[in-house]
Amino acid sequence: MNKNYLKGVLVVTLIGGPLIVLFYLANSYPEYFTSQTYLGGFLFLEVMAGAVWLFRRAFFPVVIVTFLFAGMDLPFGSGWTLARWIVLGIGALVGSVIMLKDRRYSFGMFHVLAFFAVLAALVSAAVSRFTTLSSLKVLSLFLLFLYAATGARLAVSGRENHFFAGLLTGCEFFVFIVAAFYAFGSDVMGNPNSLGAVMGVVAVPILLWGILLRREGIAHWRSVALYAVSIYLTFLSHARAGMLAALVSSGLLCLVLRRYRMLVVGVGIVTILATVGAIFRPEEFSRAVSSVSFTVVYKGKDASEGLLASRNSPWQSAIDSITAHFWFGTGFGTSDTGYDATENLAKYSTSSAASTEHGSSYLAIAEWVGIMGVLPFLLLLVFLSAEVMQTLVWTYRTGNPSCAIVPLAIVMLAGMIHAGFEDWLFAPGYYLCVFYWSIAFVFIDQVSWSKTLASRGPFLSGTRAIRHDLGAVASSR
Repeated sequence: MNKNYLKGVLVVTLIGGPLIVLFYLANSYPEYFTSQTYLGGFLFLEVMAGAVWLFRRAFFPVVIVTFLFAGMDLPFGSGWTLARWIVLGIGALVGSVIMLKDRRYSFGMFHVLAFFAVLAALVSAAVSRFTTLSSLKVLSLFLLFLYAATGARLAVSGRENHFFAGLLTGCEFFVFIVAAFYAFGSDVMGNPNSLGAVMGVVAVPILLWGILLRREGIAHWRSVALYAVSIYLTFLSHARAGMLAALVSSGLLCLVLRRYRMLVVGVGIVTILATVGAIFRPEEFSRAVSSVSFTVVYKGKDASEGLLASRNSPWQSAIDSITAHFWFGTGFGTSDTGYDATENLAKYSTSSAASTEHGSSYLAIAEWVGIMGVLPFLLLLVFLSAEVMQTLVWTYRTGNPSCAIVPLAIVMLAGMIHAGFEDWLFAPGYYLCVFYWSIAFVFIDQVSWSKTLASRGPFLSGTRAIRHDLGAVASSR
């Protein structure tokens, strides 16, 4: 039978079948089509069907957007909270099936360490006072790592240029939308720390990389303008961790790409603006400095208490909990808050009855899984850090920003710095965690591919070993 005929029958079936079902439901159960819940459910199913059909191109943005909507201050927040786990589960399942069918993809030490990290989390959940809740947290971590190791890698493999150009465009669009919300007085990110985190870890380094690509025409100046906006939003958040991540990532990116002039010009502009303000409006400048020092640097604490006085309490609480649950921890994703384990806990998100603020992702994971379980998580981060350092050294030698591993390495480093002051790195329900680990698995893939190329011969070393020349693609966006 003609293959074109079979494809035609398949398309007609896929399109006509759902239409017939919807027509039947509209006549038999019209109340379903007057309910926002049911209509939202139908729309969600349609989007998921399309995303699975175009899995490599469309599913990664759907995952990120779903988790982002679940964490933002938007209508139907509870619906997004549930939908994110459905999307992540489908992504992990479909990605696994595709990878098992296509045997071109391999798994290395990084993936093995991620698997052992999940096992360590599962052991901690078994001894937790909140066993059920902790087990669900472990399941979410497993789904995240499974999707990152399959679906996220599939989204990039073979279409690197389009993926990374799309990542840059997506960051530009995201910063523009967030800035518009804040301009109209809407705190769409929910809290200042989230705003500082997403800007300092993701938006600032990627947009600066877009500037360094030296795209032509309006694309270049668009990145310049939105980079300035992302820096402003980072400062607006008053989140010191976000500011530190943005500062380090921007400075380091200029250094490894040998853009010393850009770095000096940026510092000079800030210095000139501060000097002009101090000369012409000394009183207002003095008040502004005092206000920034009080609200940003010392977070409302007295200067005599030290720079990190606001962190002392959560850090000390986490250390006390680690001491009390030294070997196996309190259970992944939970803390020993003193509540009864039979307390009515949240089904789809973290409950305050089983969690506390830690002030650091590294203290949080040590408290959750204990000393016996923290080793695979530590090795996972050490492995990732080593690859980041090697990439930065290679970038400094070549000075070429067109390789896709350059912005990924900076984002990885910015995330590690920021995670030292905020506990999101191993919180699978948080959109930044999902984005970070998805990109981390992609980064390991790209680094491994680059090493394979370099090992084939000296003619592939240096800038000629670059696979992803994004200049032409990014300029067209």
